[in-house]
Amino acid sequence: MFPRILFCCFLAYSAPVLAQSRLEVTVRRVDLADQHMFEVGSSGEVRAAPAAVWKVLTNYDRMADFVPDLKTSKVLSRTGNKAIIEQFGVASFLFIRRDIHLIVQATEEAMTSIDIGLITGDMRVYQCRWELIPVPETGGTRIVYSGKLVPKFYVPGMLGANIIRSDIEHMMKAVLARLERGDTPAN
Repeated sequence: MFPRILFCCFLAYSAPVLAQSRLEVTVRRVDLADQHMFEVGSSGEVRAAPAAVWKVLTNYDRMADFVPDLKTSKVLSRTGNKAIIEQFGVASFLFIRRDIHLIVQATEEAMTSIDIGLITGDMRVYQCRWELIPVPETGGTRIVYSGKLVPKFYVPGMLGANIIRSDIEHMMKAVLARLERGDTPAN
């Protein structure tokens, strides 16, 4: 599968209960010159307030505790609302296995959004955004993920969008399942 690490840069370890909502996932392949860009998106709703969701999405050091195929994630530095994060993960597709290494910068807009940009690693392009939208009717939060990705490695053209769609779906299900558990392990 396409590396879940690419879609999980900003998840962590705890929050309150999941509202039973429909998981939405979209993937679109855009051909640019000699490369394939994937525009991705996903969203789901939880009963947790934005502050609780924010705690999960910004606890970068704990993401490997529950994100599939993410082996390690650690904050290298933090200055104000910016964090530099290093992640190692594994991408698997059929019998092919590839280690993935990324260093990204997260720019946080407290309780509302996180913008992620590639510094270096196994991608040509990696830009993503997490948004937290309060849902006043339930007291919960709508979590929206969107991004643009161009890997440095081969992703099968005909199957690429389906591989990525499946990977995003697994990642979001892991996030929502963690939210559903509602446990808060020590940092």
